Amino acid sequence: MRREEGEGMAGGDIDALLRVTSPTYRGQSPPDIAFGTYDGAVGRMVLAVSGKGLVACSYDDEHVVFERVSRHVGTFIGPDARRLDPVRRELDAYFSGRLRAFATPVDLALATPFARTVLQKTMAVPYGTTATLDAIAERIGRPRALRAVGNALSSNPVCVVVPCHRVVPGDGALGDYAGGTAAKRHLLTVETRALA
Repeated sequence: MRREEGEGMAGGDIDALLRVTSPTYRGQSPPDIAFGTYDGAVGRMVLAVSGKGLVACSYDDEHVVFERVSRHVGTFIGPDARRLDPVRRELDAYFSGRLRAFATPVDLALATPFARTVLQKTMAVPYGTTATLDAIAERIGRPRALRAVGNALSSNPVCVVVPCHRVVPGDGALGDYAGGTAAKRHLLTVETRALA
C-alpha cells in the first residue's frame, strides 16, 4: 500500500520539511525535483525525480535523501504527484510480478563517476538472474576492485530500479543490501516467481 507524500513523516509532513529546508520552495509551483515516498513490500522508500529521471529510490530517511538531493541536484524541491505517481505505479507493478523492466528513466546524479559505471553495468543484469561481484568488476575492466564495486552497489541511490539486488558475492551468499537481507531476498523471489 502506498503512502502519498506528506503522510506519516516523523516530525511533520514533507510539505513542512520543504518549507523549512528548501529556500526556493514555492508551494503550488511545480518543483524542479519532485520529492515523496513510496510504501511497498520492502518498506518505505524515498523518491526524487529530476528533469532527467529518477534520481532517488532510497531506503534512507527522508531528511538524509532530501539533504543529498538539495546538495547535489537542486534546491527547488517539492511534492509533485504528476511526476511521482508513474514511478509508484511501476513499483506496484514490479512488486506484483507484472513488470520486468522499468520505463522510468534514471538520473544517476547522486552517484560518483565510478559508481555510475558500476550501476550502468548492473542495469544490464537480466530480470530474474544474478551476477557476481567478480563479474561486474570484470565488466568494468577492474577485476581486482571488488571492494570498490561493493561500495558502489551499497551506495546505489536508485534501489530496485537500478537492480543492485541482482549482484551477489561469489560464495553463494546473498550479500549486503541497502534495504537489508530480507528485502534483497524478497526482490529476488519476486523476480524468480514471476518467471516460473
